[in-house]
Amino acid sequence: MKIIISPAKQMKTANDFMKARSLPPLLDKTEQILARMREFDRAGLKELFRANDRITEENYIRYQNMDLRNGLSPAVLTYQGLAFSNMAPQIFTKEQWEYVQKHLKILSGFYGILNAADGVVPYRLEMQTKLEVNGKQDLYEFWGEDIYRVLAEEIHEEAKQEKCSGDPAVILNLASKEYSRAIAPYVEKDISFVTCTFGEEVDGVIKVKGTFAKMARGQMCAWLAANQIDTLEGVKNFQESGYQYAEAYSSSKELVFLKS
Repeated sequence: MKIIISPAKQMKTANDFMKARSLPPLLDKTEQILARMREFDRAGLKELFRANDRITEENYIRYQNMDLRNGLSPAVLTYQGLAFSNMAPQIFTKEQWEYVQKHLKILSGFYGILNAADGVVPYRLEMQTKLEVNGKQDLYEFWGEDIYRVLAEEIHEEAKQEKCSGDPAVILNLASKEYSRAIAPYVEKDISFVTCTFGEEVDGVIKVKGTFAKMARGQMCAWLAANQIDTLEGVKNFQESGYQYAEAYSSSKELVFLKS
């Protein structure tokens, strides 16, 4: 089972806790994006990001001086958003670290796809940013099926070598629609793509609140790692922060968890 999660806008170099163990698998394509980003002046970058002057200046300097192979920190420690603060990888046990290294994948507009301990630098670039790169109209077209291929090849290779127990041919989607859209259209029939939805039932309707959903995604990652969960049946036992699996609202493609 592979778990996908969205990145976060907030990033901070974090190499004092542990060092990066590897480079991102699609770094050659990241280099193409970096070259494109360096073409923007401050005004162009501000328009692209629709950001204020402070954010624009910070990221203009970042891109002009960026080194993709030095000064790196592990991806799962570098992202600082709600999902990652609720995941709290800084307090992972050795077993939890081994679990996320094997199972967790972070999707990214800049890097494509990341392993937990892949080395990254802080950047700003959302997947939905309307950035043209090498004739591709946006990042979805630029990445194409490359992100999915990294996942699929790993799943197929592990299955072939019998390296994994549990449900090997499952992608557990804890990412937002903005990011899961980079994978969902390419998923083949021999791999199950299952989305987790976190919400509340209000008058018979499921309401999803973005802030709480982000927190729950991070909590689920930590819980999966703590309990070494590698099957969909195991995922259904998640009960952090008052959530309960709601079978009546779930399906083979969606696991719904409702807050009591």
